[in-house]
Amino acid sequence: MKKTLYLCTALLSAASVCHAQTAASPANPITQSEKGLYNFIAGTIVGAAQKMPEENYSFKATPDVRSFGQLVGHVADANYMFCSMASGETNPSKNIEKTKTSKADLVAAVKDSIAYCNQVYDKMTDASGSQMTKFRSFNLSRLTILSLNTAHTDEHYGNIVTYMRLKGLVPPTSEGQAAPPKK
Repeated sequence: MKKTLYLCTALLSAASVCHAQTAASPANPITQSEKGLYNFIAGTIVGAAQKMPEENYSFKATPDVRSFGQLVGHVADANYMFCSMASGETNPSKNIEKTKTSKADLVAAVKDSIAYCNQVYDKMTDASGSQMTKFRSFNLSRLTILSLNTAHTDEHYGNIVTYMRLKGLVPPTSEGQAAPPKK
């Protein structure tokens, strides 16, 4: 009986270790890491787009820059551009920045563009992500193009944060943090 108990305990321990190693090491760790970072950044865009009131979608920090709504549309357009380029597909974007103006349409469009990018990530492996493709005058790997999209999205989240602050709103990445002390 003791031998059986020890054997069962040993087998369960070994199974736990194997499961932990499998969970810690996905089949495509680079692609999965990139996708995780992208989804964090993309989620901040969606959170900001949902939080900004409809009446502020036409707000511009200065007259010569994009409105808040145009920024959201631009991110959606860029998602389609970068992700279709990384996948080798034709860009399915419909010029969202120039054609959508309502909050509902823009939130839906940016969510759809993120879903499209996630499909590209889901089909990609580390090996296929290392394949080279043309981006402007550069030869880049497909995963590098997706990484550029993440950087681009994060860059525009920074713009969006400024717009939100100018309207007295707390951006998603600052929610739950203590307010700075007043001087």
